[in-house]
Amino acid sequence: MNARHDAAIFIDKDGTLMDAVPHNADPARIHVAARVREGLRRLHNRGFRLIVVSNQPGLARGYYSELDVLVLERRLRDFLHMHGVPLTGFYYCPHDPQGRVGQRGLSCTCHKPRPGLFQRAARDHAINLSWSWCIGDTLDHVEAGHGAGARSILVDNGNETEWVLSSHRIPDYLAHDFRDATRHIIDTSDPGRPIRPPRMVRP
Repeated sequence: MNARHDAAIFIDKDGTLMDAVPHNADPARIHVAARVREGLRRLHNRGFRLIVVSNQPGLARGYYSELDVLVLERRLRDFLHMHGVPLTGFYYCPHDPQGRVGQRGLSCTCHKPRPGLFQRAARDHAINLSWSWCIGDTLDHVEAGHGAGARSILVDNGNETEWVLSSHRIPDYLAHDFRDATRHIIDTSDPGRPIRPPRMVRP
């Protein structure tokens, strides 16, 4: 069974889609592991639209320019398209409270754990957030997804170190890796397969 045509998977870029490299805007370092590409392909084939949502505080701190981010986005789109994975959208937050570049140092509604990126993408692409999922590697991503009305999966790859929990920061599923996250989404989107209960978050 395919997903609803208005359902999306919101994917964090650094640490989930790709290896976490602090403040990386170098297109030459774009690489998405084969197991992640296969998961994305399976989700796309099920009818989910794929949208990247990423905090880019390096813009506010002057580490790189907006043109650098646009070039990186183009490289990422081309890389994934080459492997049969089209992106519906690429959304990023350029703000950071510690930033010093122009108005980007101000607080905003799009810096995860705030849900602004999800809401903007939903408006742009007519996404039904209640049928959508967020996949990320920290509880900030979980909170952002829940704040937008989506279901959230935490990929427990070691990047979350604080484990500050609240009602909005408890994931709907705790995945071993991206492949496990993909499997869970497909299982719960197909009535012909058993739905596994959520795994409890470790403290």
